[in-house]
Amino acid sequence: MTAYLTTEKAADRETKRITRDLGFNLRILPKETDMDLYWFQGFSDQTMPQSLVEKLTQSEGVFMTYNHLMASLRQKISLGNGSAILVGVAPTVTSADKKKRPMGFSLEPGTAHLGYQLGLRLGLKAGDILQVKGLSLKVARVMVEYGNEEDVFLYTTLQDAQTVTGLEGQINEIKAIDCLCLTADQDPVSILRAELEKRLPEAKVIQDRVQADARARQRQMVEKKFSFLSPFLMVAGAVWVAVFAMLNVRERRSEIGIWRALGKSGGMVATLFLGKALLLGGVGALMGFAVGNQLAQAVGPEIFQITAKAIQTEWSYLFWALVWTPLLSAMAAFIPAMIAASQDPAYSLRES
Repeated sequence: MTAYLTTEKAADRETKRITRDLGFNLRILPKETDMDLYWFQGFSDQTMPQSLVEKLTQSEGVFMTYNHLMASLRQKISLGNGSAILVGVAPTVTSADKKKRPMGFSLEPGTAHLGYQLGLRLGLKAGDILQVKGLSLKVARVMVEYGNEEDVFLYTTLQDAQTVTGLEGQINEIKAIDCLCLTADQDPVSILRAELEKRLPEAKVIQDRVQADARARQRQMVEKKFSFLSPFLMVAGAVWVAVFAMLNVRERRSEIGIWRALGKSGGMVATLFLGKALLLGGVGALMGFAVGNQLAQAVGPEIFQITAKAIQTEWSYLFWALVWTPLLSAMAAFIPAMIAASQDPAYSLRES
């Protein structure tokens, strides 16, 4: 059980990390955005104050619905003998209560990350200097080919992008991840829009439904599997203990008969069997924790490679194992113990 719980916790972390790395699935846009134009060009034709990000993050309970908030400014610019999409990004903001690793990549002021096609067209590589409307940017890297619009993106810090475009203090998008983990049939968009209307009426939100739905279904599948297997394993363990306790009663029938013939009460006989179950449960908890922990430490990192370093000894499992395993063992042995206590000594001795 220890191995199962440890690896299940690792599976939950791994699932959260993988689904998180699918990318942002929410776009918070200025309310006046022309959505036809947005879908044609890929960014809003309107802007909103950057201070709205702080307003949103300071709103009580916002991280129950939205998380990994990243302010962004996108604009089409002329570059070289063609065009590029300038994307200025700010550091991702997450809940202060939960230590979450920010999404995206970090950018240093005065640097740029070039999309694959853009770097190929401009003939630039890491370390080169790029002039963008009078601003000198050092190429930090040319990204790998993604096969989508990012291949013509020019990533900079938000402040550098605002300087290039003359839109100081302005953004036209806040990327985020929804924390509801609801599938499309559960209508998460209505909840998200109602929450945003209360907190940021100057904006509206759209959801990448395919990506969000895939993320929610994967998370829900892991949770359902855990809620099914955990009770199943506990019941299976209890049945196993009950069977062995019953076999023990059958094998010691003559011994029980002698005890009863010597005047020992049924309560004492039951206490002996229940005490044995408690003792074996405690020993089993210690051995099970030790073996299960070693198994999880040995196998877990090979299976969950992204979050392998997070697989550690869960000492709380030892405490709960020492509490629940003896109790579960005693409960499973209760009926066999009562059978042993109620046996007629004359019948037991005659049968043996």
